[in-house]
Amino acid sequence: MHIQDLVEPDSNDHSAERQAATKRSTWTSVTVNLWLSITQVTTGLFSGSQGLIADGIHSLSDLVADFVVLLAAHHSKKEADNEHHYGHQRYENGASLVLGGLLLAVGSGMAWAAAHKLQTPDTIPTVHLAALWVAMGALIAKELLFRYMLAVAERVRSSMLVANAWHARSDAASSLVVAMGIGGNLLGYPLLDPIAALIVGFMVGRMGWSFFWNALHDLMDRSAAEEQIEAIAKTISATSGVQGFHDLKTRKTGDMILADVHLEIDGNLTVTEGHEIAELVATNVVAKHPVLYLMTHVDPVTPQAQT
Repeated sequence: MHIQDLVEPDSNDHSAERQAATKRSTWTSVTVNLWLSITQVTTGLFSGSQGLIADGIHSLSDLVADFVVLLAAHHSKKEADNEHHYGHQRYENGASLVLGGLLLAVGSGMAWAAAHKLQTPDTIPTVHLAALWVAMGALIAKELLFRYMLAVAERVRSSMLVANAWHARSDAASSLVVAMGIGGNLLGYPLLDPIAALIVGFMVGRMGWSFFWNALHDLMDRSAAEEQIEAIAKTISATSGVQGFHDLKTRKTGDMILADVHLEIDGNLTVTEGHEIAELVATNVVAKHPVLYLMTHVDPVTPQAQT
């Protein structure tokens, strides 16, 4: 007889912690980026720095990204329903896809604007010293924000928060390039300011493509990482009563994993005994690994003779 078990992990505490951490870190990012975008764009217009304006627009795009994360966090915590039997964790993958697309679009726009400016070098003004101070302040603020958000993301194991944290790091890197471009402009090399904006555009676009591509693969049922699969396999093999297994398959859903496996169990055992072993395997796997559900299929085998 074939037996299937669908086991749900007891992870309410972890989910609640993740939701709280997501909201706290994201609202912190909203506050920082709102202040930075207003300051950078205003100072950029006043000082004549295209690089600082581009960096300010980048910060403004982060506000949109932050609200995408908040929306995904709200929906991903919903319980399973008649239309989503495995829950709503893939809202996180969708959010990462949107984040990547946003970064790609913003980066492309920044690069195009900078390239257009470089075609008319005579129109590039000498920037005001205030632009340099604002760029340096933005660099420090974004680096601190990145370190805070990454620490939170790693603590709660959220790929969506990791993506948003590295988004903040891309901002820090862009602010560094912009500060260098403004410094060069002040030293008598006006082309360095739009060149800095062009570099920032390429940096943002490249990171956006990376996030977009990875999220797309996760939405297409990409398997878990090899080390995660190996760890799950060890837990299955170590469970008492399991003589072997095959066809272990995994797929990502948000930061969790859906898996199924064929268990080789002594065919002389009763149906109840085989069922209990399969349940034990599922319980052990979801308790020790980020597995949302484990589907087990029992294959009765003849025990090997003891020597």
